[in-house]
Amino acid sequence: MSTLPTVLVVDDEVRSQESLRRTLDEDFEVFCVSSAEEALQVLEREFIQIVLCDQRMPGTCGVDFLKQVRAQYPEVIRIIISGYTDAQDIIAAVNDAGIYLYLLKPWQPDQLVMALKNAAQLYALQNENRRLALDLRAATGPLRKRVEERREAARQAFDFDNIARASDSPLNGVIEILQRIAPYDVPVLLTGESGTGKEVLARALHYASGRADKAFVVENCAAMPDQLLESELFGHKRGAFTGAFEDHIGLFQQADGGTIFLDEIGDTSPQFQVKLLRALAEGEIRPVGSRRTLRVDVRVIAATNHDLEQDVRDGRFREDLYYRLAVVCLCTPPLRERPGDIPFLVGRLLERACAMLGKSVEPANGEVMACLKRHRWPGNVRELFNEVLRMVALSTDGRLTPDLLSPRVLRAADGEAQEQELSLLADLDGTLKERMDRLEARVLHESLLRHRWNKTRAAHELGLSRVGLRAKLSRYGLEKDA
Repeated sequence: MSTLPTVLVVDDEVRSQESLRRTLDEDFEVFCVSSAEEALQVLEREFIQIVLCDQRMPGTCGVDFLKQVRAQYPEVIRIIISGYTDAQDIIAAVNDAGIYLYLLKPWQPDQLVMALKNAAQLYALQNENRRLALDLRAATGPLRKRVEERREAARQAFDFDNIARASDSPLNGVIEILQRIAPYDVPVLLTGESGTGKEVLARALHYASGRADKAFVVENCAAMPDQLLESELFGHKRGAFTGAFEDHIGLFQQADGGTIFLDEIGDTSPQFQVKLLRALAEGEIRPVGSRRTLRVDVRVIAATNHDLEQDVRDGRFREDLYYRLAVVCLCTPPLRERPGDIPFLVGRLLERACAMLGKSVEPANGEVMACLKRHRWPGNVRELFNEVLRMVALSTDGRLTPDLLSPRVLRAADGEAQEQELSLLADLDGTLKERMDRLEARVLHESLLRHRWNKTRAAHELGLSRVGLRAKLSRYGLEKDA
């Protein structure tokens, strides 16, 4: 299950859709459609938090569509984009449609991402307010049972047992320790390569703790200016800096009583580390521009792909902050060390990809799974999801076959075996012909995989006749049934 905020982009221009997807894809789960009708279908089946809509569309304008969204899905945050600077009529209609933000083209990527992050925070706060209101009503009314059912559903959704993995997964050791420390409010530092599922583990830890009924908030600290990061975490007062038009509640305050997950903590500057250390040590924050401090009660889970111990030795990370964060330090194993987890992950990711693209496909066959299990996955689970998404998008008959895999995965499908074989060939005392035969067999097999074992196409690519190809396959024992 994705932990990113969900954004629905409604724009009839494909180029605009792709541009917005590329800009937002790292921080949000993005759904793209070309019309209001398609958008309503997505809203019916997906859990959408933010709708980002172009004003000029065929059939209906953006403002009118967002009025409809407001009527049917009042909790969704609505944002409109227009390329017309003289659109006073749009601005006047914004209030009627309950639109959160009105943006002009050309939009700036950093500003757009920050605007949507703020919108996601607003959505989370609205949800929290609704939850608190339900709690108050449930305390003395018949809704108590429903509230308890919702809480139990959340715990089950983010339960450690629901993390996709094999029974003998190397991830089991990490999860076992997290389950043991879940009841205790000790800080946790999760290390390991990007895309290994650190945020999923952090969320499971939160829902296994006594803070499960409170907020879980996330901040990616990478490549964010100190002032902006300080404002996001600690909040700011109106007028504290240029562009601070209203008070902003920081994530520490939003997470009061709950958990805050600080991703990529190793990318913060030494100056900011001082401020974070003070907040963790004293349990108090000071919003930017405020003279007052606020007490907060949060559990901190941090994550990084850096070697923080080496960064401490090199003076890039404060030693006192490291020991404050790393009361329990665990390393999440990369996907290349967890090949047995891949079938379980693919099944989960296929559900997500089909939901995003509105398609239905059969489970991956054995050949596809064998290729996926042999790839090294430098991008870990994120890269695996991209590959699954690619296959679903390219499939025209509802099947997932090896030719839908990207070239780099196909080339590396037998990566480890190929490295071992090349090393073996170098050490053999056999003739050059014997060594070249092995390489020829490898090229034949890769070509057949790309062409779904269509021998005519493979023969054409390799410059062979069908008879010649058939003879080589028989010679090397590469018939598909073998």
